[in-house]
Amino acid sequence: MLKPLSVSFSGLLIYFDLRFLFQNIVSEPQLVHVEVHPYACSVCSKSYTNPNSLRKHKRIHNQAQAFSCDVCNKPFTYQNDLKKHQRIHTGERPYSCGVCHKSFSEQGSLKKHQRIHTGDRPFCCAICNESFTEQSSLKRHQRVHSGERPYTCGICNKSFTEHGSLKKHQRIHTGERPYSCGVCNKSFSEQGSLKKHHRIHSGEHPYTCGVCNKSFSEQGSLKKHQRIHSGERPYVCGVCNKSFSEQGSLKKHLRIHSVERPYTCDVCNKSFNEQGNLKKHLRIHTGERPYSCSICNESFSEQSGLKRHERIHTGERPYTCGVCNRSFSQQSSLKKHRRIHTGERPYACSVCNKSFTQHGSLKKHQRLHASEFP
Repeated sequence: MLKPLSVSFSGLLIYFDLRFLFQNIVSEPQLVHVEVHPYACSVCSKSYTNPNSLRKHKRIHNQAQAFSCDVCNKPFTYQNDLKKHQRIHTGERPYSCGVCHKSFSEQGSLKKHQRIHTGDRPFCCAICNESFTEQSSLKRHQRVHSGERPYTCGICNKSFTEHGSLKKHQRIHTGERPYSCGVCNKSFSEQGSLKKHHRIHSGEHPYTCGVCNKSFSEQGSLKKHQRIHSGERPYVCGVCNKSFSEQGSLKKHLRIHSVERPYTCDVCNKSFNEQGNLKKHLRIHTGERPYSCSICNESFSEQSGLKRHERIHTGERPYTCGVCNRSFSQQSSLKKHRRIHTGERPYACSVCNKSFTQHGSLKKHQRLHASEFP
């Protein structure tokens, strides 16, 4: 039985009847809500308010999995997951973007896509404040700070920050090439390599130069081309400091400093540090000119010679001066022109030391000395 509670404040004695308080509390049933979970799972003891929720839950423990795909027999725990999966086979894409009308098979994919238009990047790195459109992108980014590389190759123990990178790497060991061209059946280890290859058949050139509008099938080729306009030469020889716009050109140049010249001409015994240079040289002896112009049928011993010639017909002038924007059909012409702006005069007369911007001008000048001393 509940007894009255007494509390004393500065000599004043106050009595509370707990029975009265308790009756007032329970007399307001809307303040107390008790949710009962009478349906408990016999496997994991998780409980639910209704039998239907329990039935759905039990499918997690049911290895047979209630729903399976009619096409590939893949099993699913929930019917909704099966519906999403079946769109792979049917091609159904019921969720469409209201801005660009691109469609998706899942509503979540549409939500992610819409962030492209809204600019919404809700996932932010707590260290550097860089933000991302997807949580998975943030997780991958955070490994830059943590140094975590959770995906390890079981063969060579090389580790990776992303599972996709590990999968690509493992194909080095397995030799797997799962991406096959539908035209020529050539196969590739990466989907990106197959996409690049497809452009050989389609003729697609999606990468366009903003200066001369020349287009390319690969982004790397565009970057190399743009150095013609910018004059950028990022590859520098460690021996003589000569710089190049392409890494391949630097590799070839480095052989100049190497004594080795393993490729020798059978006719004149001239040796070369590259097999390609030997092939070009042999055409001097054979007279072979395998590169022919499709417009005027003029032929050339080297492909680069044909390319330069074709600009006569096309009017293409891909080499542009960064100072005055004058353009040229040949890189050598641009080099000569630039000396107007730089004041460089690399050709000097050995008699009077007068210097010139072009080799031809020096030759003309030297004839003057030859006439003075017959």
